[in-house]
This record gives sequence, C-alpha cells and structure tokens, in this order.
Amino acid sequence: MADVERPGLRQAARAFRERNFALFWSGAVLSNTGTWVQNVTVPYVVYQITDSAAWVGAAGFFQLAPLALLSPFGGQLADRHHRRSILLVTQSCLALVALALWGVWVTGQASLPVVLGLVSLGGVITGLNIPSWQAFVADLVPRDALLNAVTLNSAQFNAARAFGPALGGLVLSTLGVGAAFLINALSYACVLVALALIRVPRRPRPEGARPTVLSDIAATAGYVRRHRGMVAAFLAVIALGVLGQPVISLTVVFAEEVFDVGGFAYGAMAGAIGLGSVLATPLVAGPGAGLRRSRLAVVAMVAYGVALVGFALSPVYAVGFAFLLVAGAGYLPIAATLNTSLQLQVDEDRRGKVLAVYITLFTLSMPVGVLTQGVVADLVGPRPTVVVAGAAFALVAVWLWRAGFLPRLDDDRAEPGSPVPSPDPAAGPAVQPADLPPVGDVGGVGD
Repeated sequence: MADVERPGLRQAARAFRERNFALFWSGAVLSNTGTWVQNVTVPYVVYQITDSAAWVGAAGFFQLAPLALLSPFGGQLADRHHRRSILLVTQSCLALVALALWGVWVTGQASLPVVLGLVSLGGVITGLNIPSWQAFVADLVPRDALLNAVTLNSAQFNAARAFGPALGGLVLSTLGVGAAFLINALSYACVLVALALIRVPRRPRPEGARPTVLSDIAATAGYVRRHRGMVAAFLAVIALGVLGQPVISLTVVFAEEVFDVGGFAYGAMAGAIGLGSVLATPLVAGPGAGLRRSRLAVVAMVAYGVALVGFALSPVYAVGFAFLLVAGAGYLPIAATLNTSLQLQVDEDRRGKVLAVYITLFTLSMPVGVLTQGVVADLVGPRPTVVVAGAAFALVAVWLWRAGFLPRLDDDRAEPGSPVPSPDPAAGPAVQPADLPPVGDVGGVGD
C-alpha cells in the first residue's frame, strides 16, 4: 500500500511545488502589500478632511459598492476569456488609479469628491478583476492541492494585510500621504511581472449563444440554491461582510478617539488582523487540513465575533491589539473554508460565475456594514457599535450551525437532489429542487 502523506506542517507548503502558483503567490503578496498601504491611507485622508466616522464609512461604501455591482460582469469575463489576460489588463488599470491618487495629492487637488471618485473607479476595476483572480488559483494547481493553494492564497493576502498597514502607518508618519499612494502604484509591477511569466493553457470556447449577464445571474442563483454547501458559504460570507469586516475601516476611529495613538500605531492596529492570520497559517494549512471544514468554520466564526467584542471593550491599545490578533487567527479559516468549499463543489464551467456571485454578496454586504457601523459609531460611539456587531456575528455562526447550513460545507461535491435546509423548523418543509427555477445551460467560456 502506498504511503499517504498525512496533514501536517510539512504539507503546509504543498502548492508551492507548482511553479505557476509560486510565481503568482510571490507577485501577489508584494502587490497586495502596496494595496494595503493605500487601504489605510484613504480612510486616514478622509478622516483628516472630515473628522467623521460616517464619512469614513461612506468612503468604504464608494469603494466597495461598484466592486459588488461589477463582479457579475467580471464572472462572465472569467468564464469566457483567458483569466491571465484579464488580470494583466485589470492590474495595469489599478496601477494607473493609484498613480492618479498620488498625482492629485502632490498637486493639491485631493478634495473629498476627487478622492471618492478615484476610489470608486478603483472599485469598478476591482469588480472586474476579482472573479478572475479567485478562479485563476484553480488553474495553477492540481485538484488535490486546491485547499492548500486557497489557504496559501489567503495567507499571502493576510501577510500583506499584516505588513501593508504597518508600513502604511510608518510611511504616513514619516514620508506622508503622497509616498503611500506612490508605493502602491509601483507595487503593481510585481504582480504584472509574475503574470507575464506564468504559462497556463487556454481552454476552448464553448459553442452556442452567450447568455446575458442578467440571465447568467438568474441561472447561477438557481444553481447555487440547489447546493446546500454553497448556500452555507453564501450566508456565512454575508454575515462576515455586514458584521465582521467593518472593524477594519473603523480602526482609524479607534486610533483617534479611543486609544489616542498616532499614524504608525494606527497602521499596526489596522494590520493586526492580517498578522493574526499569518500566525495561524501553518496550523490551518497543515494540521487544520485534517479537520472538517464545517467545524473549522463555526469555531473560527465564533472566535472572530468574541475577539471583536474583546477589542471594542479593551481598556488600552495593547489589549485591543492582542484581540485583533485573535480575530485575525479566526478570519483565515473562515475565508479559506468558505472559498475552498465553493471551489470543490462548483462545476468548472460555472466557477467564475459562482465566485462572482459569492464576491458580489460579500462586497455588497461590506459597504452596507461599513456605512451602517460608521453612522452608528458617530451616534453612539465606536465601542458599543463593534460590541453589538461582534456578538451578533458569533450568534449568527451558532444559528447557521444549528440550522444545518454550515455542516454542508463538508460536501466535496454538492448533491443537487439534496434539499436546502429550512432556516426555521417552524417555517415548513425544506425547499426541494423541484421548487426551484430550472438552471439553464449557461456554459461559460473557458480560459
């Protein structure tokens, strides 16, 4: 009998054996570091201009809402065209937006409307980019390395989210806002070089008429509703966007109003969630691979919610920083298990479209959460706002488990004949596939 490698720390780097993935990962971590330098700079600039948590939330809304609206179009692009080519174009355009932010700042034209306009343009381009970015990972590794690749891809994002904000805070406190925007613009060269070196085969385009975006969305929604594991991932990511993610934007408010710290300390706090994710990566990518995804997800979601409550109630900066590290350790398995479950359950010709809907729901829920929590923080203060959001997120995780949604994350291949569980036993029988609209043949174009 052949030896089988058991999950362990040695397996945590399995996907790096694939040249294409190693190139992609290396370029992405450097480019995303620059992105996070900009991500902490924009709220900082907006807060300095307006002195308002609500406007900080509005900036997040203007960035994320276009991203959500354009993701379905991005999903169609990801399934119809070569994903590497799409990424080369979108990443180049994002570099130009970062250059524009630098240009308006150094020339003194960075008013609130101009900053929000450029941020919105970046959201439009990112919406077209993300479905191809997510689906591209599956092109770079064999199926048996996909969980590891998704986890490591999440790890590079979180490594950037750990180092980028800290670097951003240091740059803001020493070189200023213009340098922060310029660093992001230059960082795109890293991922563009990596993409230029990657070689993946093009899949043939399918024959027949192409469906419209709206018909694609309707067909994809019907397809998702037939698969309980996908429904579980979608519900969890909506809760994460509305309740869990806005704390990242609100760290600037905690830095200024609660802990009274400067630029570098603010950047470090903004990067604490990413740092916690990095520290948790060896456990999630190694021994964690041997655990059921559903159990990993529910424990991580509860831990994340409790950590947000602890952060909001922290008496001093150091304690708050520690709780954000714990939140980061919980965030990585949430992101990895939800993404992996979708990647393993979806049919290849629908991968880009399903991921686009997933991203759309997440990025629609995020601006709603950021805007709502920003307004509430202005009214009642940041501490009670985040306490309620964190507690609610933990309770939602428990409900999703008890209602039978999260256990379906363990399906490696969804069963169309399985009913979607009713959220409330008193609400009637579970929905059967026959009750759902038929899924048309929307065969997406390959890469």
